[in-house]
Amino acid sequence: MHLFGHMEELRKRLIIVLLSFVIAVIGAFLYAPKLYNLLAKDAGGQLTVLGPTDLLWVYFVISGVFALGVTIPIIGLQLWQFIKPALTKEERKATLAYIPALAILFALGISFGYFVLFPMVFAFMKEMAEGQVLAMFTAERYFRFMLNLTLPFGLLFEMPVVVLFLTRLGIINPWRLAKARKHAYFVLALISITITPPDLISDILVIVPLLILYEVSITLSKLAYRKKARITPES
Repeated sequence: MHLFGHMEELRKRLIIVLLSFVIAVIGAFLYAPKLYNLLAKDAGGQLTVLGPTDLLWVYFVISGVFALGVTIPIIGLQLWQFIKPALTKEERKATLAYIPALAILFALGISFGYFVLFPMVFAFMKEMAEGQVLAMFTAERYFRFMLNLTLPFGLLFEMPVVVLFLTRLGIINPWRLAKARKHAYFVLALISITITPPDLISDILVIVPLLILYEVSITLSKLAYRKKARITPES
């Protein structure tokens, strides 16, 4: 296929992804008030708004995150469809099987951020403000804070599938990942320290799952490389 053919194919895939996301946003928006009440329970009271559009913005943010979770496997499928002509029959089967895992890992990452990290950080912030200031939470800032603590983990938890996919395509290999371990650990530790309260327990609760994810990614990459190359890799 010539360049314009590739561009037309890419345009088609992007349109499908965009339409899927818009439809998912509309569907999630119908349930946004119920989702809002469910997610706002940790605030301990009614949230305030400073403008007439604040609540609408929150509803769209909630709908967008849920729509992203629905759209991620569609993105994976469209990407697979785009590169499928360049893959062998075995590679097509192997990489297609990774697509459901994208949605599962995204949901696990969001769940980790919401059920583990967010309550811990939010409780720390409230405890720090207690007796010092009158804490009043606006809906916009509360949900922006929640989004900043949950969405990154939804994306970071995709690491094993992305590594598997790139390994099957021959772009990376397990030895390259192992060689970059020190740098990866430093980046993951930096992320953990940045988004958690300044105490050791919080840092450990976040960094340990991320380091485990990286090691799992290396192990999965070894398995994928072994299957692809049909050889026993060096330890």
